[in-house]
This record gives sequence, structure tokens and C-alpha cells, in this order.
Amino acid sequence: MAFVALLSGGHLLIEDLPGLGKTTLAHAMASSLGLQFQRVQFTSDLLPADVLGISVYEAHSRSFQFHPGPVFCNLLLADEINRAPPRTQSALLEAMAEQQVTLDGVTHRLPDPFFVIATQNPVDMSGTFPLPDSQLDRFLLRLTLGYPNADAERALLAGEDRRDLIARVTPCLSEQDIRILREAVGQVHASDALIDYVQALITRSRQHPGVRVGLSPRAGIALLRAAKAHALLLGRQHVIPEDVQALFIAVAGHRLVAEAEASSGPTLARTLLHSVQVD
Repeated sequence: MAFVALLSGGHLLIEDLPGLGKTTLAHAMASSLGLQFQRVQFTSDLLPADVLGISVYEAHSRSFQFHPGPVFCNLLLADEINRAPPRTQSALLEAMAEQQVTLDGVTHRLPDPFFVIATQNPVDMSGTFPLPDSQLDRFLLRLTLGYPNADAERALLAGEDRRDLIARVTPCLSEQDIRILREAVGQVHASDALIDYVQALITRSRQHPGVRVGLSPRAGIALLRAAKAHALLLGRQHVIPEDVQALFIAVAGHRLVAEAEASSGPTLARTLLHSVQVD
């Protein structure tokens, strides 16, 4: 699923309890893909300049020189993003949407590919600031890892340290390979009937009882592109409804706004998915 987000040109949000491997997943992806990696630990005193960079006046040149921040990389890990205040969270909006940063009236392009993996603790934990809807919408997928099963946890306990394993990882792809794969995603075919199915899901989300804010056209585009990436990873050059169904909750769950606080986005997304039949 994380690779689907990368190939789709989107970004990934992982929400779960501390200690379940969110940061390890980001490190493992960066190492195995040979990407330039930066990690920013989001805290309550983090400033936008700490992420984006800052212009510093240099006396010898009598001019301001831009010093890039950690966002200028291929894979940025925004660790515990919801521990930073909204002002700092919003510093990533332009970078995630446009793959660029504008400071002091000057636009700086980010590397290609550029991929953000953000982790966050559940919003009911102390010291967190809920991500605004505009920020959530920038993430293609929201995933949860959950606790490992007994066999996997036993392997973790008995095996080597994860950091030592990641340090020995040999990259199996390059930046150019990822760009080629992203182009290949765009060539995957989606039939008219498949597009009708995606549109039916979006339309239903705006009419479904209990949903205050349904899915936007951008969400529909994201869902279709993610389904194409999913199909490509499974060796197909065409999308089938099962690709859409495999991704719908991860794509739609954080975008749906419920009328009642007791309802959650993923629960609504699951109900919506079951309410729309495939023709």
C-alpha cells in the first residue's frame, strides 16, 4: 500500500500507536529505493522555517542566500506530524500539492520524485493537534499498521535489530526507475464501466446518510490513480473493481466528514463501499 502511494505520485499518512513500526517502514522504503531521505521530528515548538528552509543575509555578498530545509529530499518522514501546531503543519501544503516551495517571493522546485510519509498518533492522545481537512486531503492514503500477529512478533523479538537490518539493505530501484514506473501507472487502462463505478462511489458519498462532507473530484482522481498503481503492481495493464475496492477505505476514510462524532471516516467508507454495486 505504501508503494501504491509512491507510484501514484501521492503521499502517505500512517496513524497508529507509538512503537508499531511507522518510522521503521519509512526508513526501510528509503533504503530499499535508494532515495535521499530526511526525517523531521514534529514538536510543538517546530517552526515552518525548520522544515522549508530560510533566507540568511550574508555580509560578503550583501544579499540573502536561501538555505534549503529538510523538505528538499526525495523521501521526507514527517514524524508525529500532529504534535506540531497548525501553522507548521500547513508549511507542507504547497510542497505536497505542487512539489515546490515559495519563500520570500521565490519559488524553489523540489526533487523528483518527492514523497512524504507522515506518521501521527491517535488524536485522542495528549499533546496532539488534529490535522485540518485541507492537510488530510493532501494524503493519498491513510493506513494503520496494527499489532503484529503472534508469529511476526516472535520473529521481531528473536531477530536482529531492525536498524541493523535496514543499514544492510541494498537499493533495488533508482530515482529514474520510480519516474518510469509512475509514467507506466498513467498508461494503465481504466474502462468506461470502471470509471462509472468510481463516479458512483463518489456520488453516493455525497448523498449517504451520516456523511456531512462527501468526496471531492480530487478524491476521485486520487482513487482512480491509486487503483491503476495497484493493478500495475499485480501485473495488469487494466483496472478492475477489486483494485478500487482494495484501496477505497484507505483513500476515502480520512476525507469523509461524519455528521455525528461517534461515526468514523473508515466506518463510513466501508458502509459506502458495500452500498454501491458493481454493474
